[in-house]
Amino acid sequence: MQFIMFTKHLEGRDLKGIIECLKSAGVEGADLCTRAGYPVTPDNAPTALPAAAQQFKDEGLSIPIVTTPGEFTDPSVAYTEPLMAACAAAGTPLIKLGYWKMEADGYWATVDRCRKHLDGFARLAEKHGVKVMVHNHSGSTMGLNSSSVMNLVKGFNPKHVGVFTDVGHLSLVGEPLPMAFDIVKGYLSALAFKDLRKDGVVKDGKRIMQLQVVPMGLGFVEWHTALSLVKALNLDVPISMHCEYSGYPVDSVVDQCRIDLRYLKAIMARV
Repeated sequence: MQFIMFTKHLEGRDLKGIIECLKSAGVEGADLCTRAGYPVTPDNAPTALPAAAQQFKDEGLSIPIVTTPGEFTDPSVAYTEPLMAACAAAGTPLIKLGYWKMEADGYWATVDRCRKHLDGFARLAEKHGVKVMVHNHSGSTMGLNSSSVMNLVKGFNPKHVGVFTDVGHLSLVGEPLPMAFDIVKGYLSALAFKDLRKDGVVKDGKRIMQLQVVPMGLGFVEWHTALSLVKALNLDVPISMHCEYSGYPVDSVVDQCRIDLRYLKAIMARV
């Protein structure tokens, strides 16, 4: 089990700065946000990702996961195979895909299209010896919980297609955690840890439910249950700290990640 940090909210930092943030947070590596505006992008990945991996290795860190743009859902995109080859060269085994949403012809027709895209991704992943992952994300995405994500991945070779299980989003729209983990256990390839809650707020005269990422222990996630499952199932997968504290300065994001990690480790010592 390896704690790493999602680097989305370390925007503006170069690789050296990201490494300094990770070391300060107390994690062992990165879930590297590989998007426009960050040091490694889908377009420069063939050279930049292996170089970044070496720079991380020199500092005692690793890059087990790259997170691609949210619209990366079609294997015919020009950068797909070069990105997979770069991940293989960098020793980065896991690639988080983007998000499909239901189209006009309905849920099951969209599932069929998603699976066709996944088939293309799976073939390329097998060729390069890496794995693509579907992230369970609440809202209108096609893989919003364990049951729905299995409609996408079931039947594919779990060596090359997996599930990025997010306990925060499961706390909003998922099954009870023991059920959620059991549903995907054959495909569970990484864990995303963040705490979420929804609060009722009034906006433009209307009451709406507003999603918030909050420090761990202040949201809906049952952390004792989650960590007990990690231990009971003997899960040896990367755990990505999704410290998505929008509006925090980067240094404060790092500080909160360190606090969150200490909170988790204190629970782990008791389960």
